[in-house]
Amino acid sequence: MSNRILELFTIPTDKASVDWQQTVKRQFCGYLEKKCVKIRKSQPEVSIGTCSALYGVGEKRGAIICPHRFLERSQIFIDCLHLLKSHEPGNELHKVSEVSIPGGSVDYFLISAKNSKVADFVGIELQAVDTTGTTWPARQDFLKSVGVKIPRRDEQRKTYGINWKMTAKTTLVQLHHKAETFQHINKHLVLVLQDCLFDYMSGSFRFSHVEEARLGDPMHFHVYAQNLAGAEPRLKLVARKSTDADGVALSLGLQAKQKIELEVIVTSLQAKMSDRTLLRI
Repeated sequence: MSNRILELFTIPTDKASVDWQQTVKRQFCGYLEKKCVKIRKSQPEVSIGTCSALYGVGEKRGAIICPHRFLERSQIFIDCLHLLKSHEPGNELHKVSEVSIPGGSVDYFLISAKNSKVADFVGIELQAVDTTGTTWPARQDFLKSVGVKIPRRDEQRKTYGINWKMTAKTTLVQLHHKAETFQHINKHLVLVLQDCLFDYMSGSFRFSHVEEARLGDPMHFHVYAQNLAGAEPRLKLVARKSTDADGVALSLGLQAKQKIELEVIVTSLQAKMSDRTLLRI
């Protein structure tokens, strides 16, 4: 097959001296520190375990296909500390997952707490890429190549691809509603994604207004590259961008909503303007 699995159950597939039979039996995710939650629909007791996979023709690159892959070393949370505007030395830091808010559910909240009370927080969304087709045959091909016995029914030749368009569009639509909520409460929402997905987004949607990160913007993009060199693959923060809720709407080609507070103020000011209010020097 032209494509292959890069990481299985958080272990690089080119790593030497791995007991893959035991690894598959254990089904452990080192990032979640529990059994992998990515399961087969037809066999819910079986975890798939694929973290990232190669894609492309010619110069191949690695695509992160499981959002939990971003949890490596908790680096993404450390990279959001500066967005906790009310955090103080001595405050405790908490990481809370799957929290429902107006507009949907947020993957994680990084919380600064003082005396067991929330002092500040940042919402963090993790976005992997979706695949067309399944990576299961590629996974089974790899296991067979390293001596793991697999069922004959899994000996099939199917390929998979990356569904860039659907991933990007769905992500922006979901961000649109959530960014409005975070902007309204004057907090930050961070989208964690891989550089290849951000490149697709910025090339396929209107992104010229998404600039270098500004602390005052509610919507932030933290872009990571996956380094495949060395003994262990590593994620590295390579870019930080930001915009506001209207900016997300603009990327989708939607009409930005006029802020009612601004509209009210402008209407009041215009009603009071006259020749007598002209500034004369």
